[in-house]
Amino acid sequence: MPITTTTVETSRLRTFVRQAGEPGKPVVLLLHGNVSSSVFFEHLMEALAADFHVVAPDYRGFGGSERKAIDATRGVRDFSDDVHALVETMGLSTPLHMLGWSAGGGVVMQYAIDHPDQVASVVLEAGMSPYGFGGTKDVEGTRVFDDYAGSGGGTANPDFVESLRNKDRSDSPTGVRTTMRSFYVAEGFTFDPRDEERYVDACLEMAVGDDVYPGDMTASENWPGVAPGTTGMNNAISPKYLDLSGFADLSVPVLWIRGDSDQIVSDTSFFDFAYLGQLGVVPGWPGPEVAPPQPMVSQLRAVLEKAGDYREVVYENCGHSPHIEKPDRFAADVMEFWRAR
Repeated sequence: MPITTTTVETSRLRTFVRQAGEPGKPVVLLLHGNVSSSVFFEHLMEALAADFHVVAPDYRGFGGSERKAIDATRGVRDFSDDVHALVETMGLSTPLHMLGWSAGGGVVMQYAIDHPDQVASVVLEAGMSPYGFGGTKDVEGTRVFDDYAGSGGGTANPDFVESLRNKDRSDSPTGVRTTMRSFYVAEGFTFDPRDEERYVDACLEMAVGDDVYPGDMTASENWPGVAPGTTGMNNAISPKYLDLSGFADLSVPVLWIRGDSDQIVSDTSFFDFAYLGQLGVVPGWPGPEVAPPQPMVSQLRAVLEKAGDYREVVYENCGHSPHIEKPDRFAADVMEFWRAR
């Protein structure tokens, strides 16, 4: 069944949307992660279209959606509110089945906290910690420093940000193509060449700057010298502003799928300054007593265990993108989960 695209004008945002399947069937809402867009979901959408009405929007400043500043002091609520406005404008039937990939998992959790009656079930694919990226040190999400140093807009590799700004399609070491090959998937996985070009295109569509990606930053006296600013994506997923522990109070069923070789969302994440400090990549690390690596997976598991109704599935030889790396198994697993709801 073909995928269609449209732009939906809501009260909050001109939102670019991909759709597949027939309206009237159960609605599945797919939410992408950071440095990506809904184009990454197209093969999954095709697999789901016979049974579901599949809707996949781009966030503000991502893909084909309107560039609009992200108020990071609201955590991921700008995204959650944008999605809610889209659901209302499109007249999508609720409760919804929702899937969030990586940072999209945080948006789904926020949406469920804000609109519990509208969510039938949740799939967290390589879902981010409920306390975001960086700056915390135990399963309760305890902050390392008072200013949440080690998280926020200043944690993005400046060479990577510049390559995005310059629309660099090469295989330079810090470019998006190399980053996708090295971190979005497990070692040994090779993208289909046509898909890779479309994924590179999607990443380069993202708005670069203090307003969207990576966001602004504040200098810190604490290691590693940067703390969150107030705007942009990487600040929105800083624990200074993001706390999704309230998800534990909900009764929504959850399927959590992750890869065993994920280098992004991990208890040993290569996107966590504390883990990089432990490896000697970032100098001046104050040691494990002060700044241990953030236990991202363990933090999410602790919240889901309090919620109770969840199942964790780990794919072997799989990285950060199970729906791309193991597409048949992933589609089968999520369809089985949703059909039972």
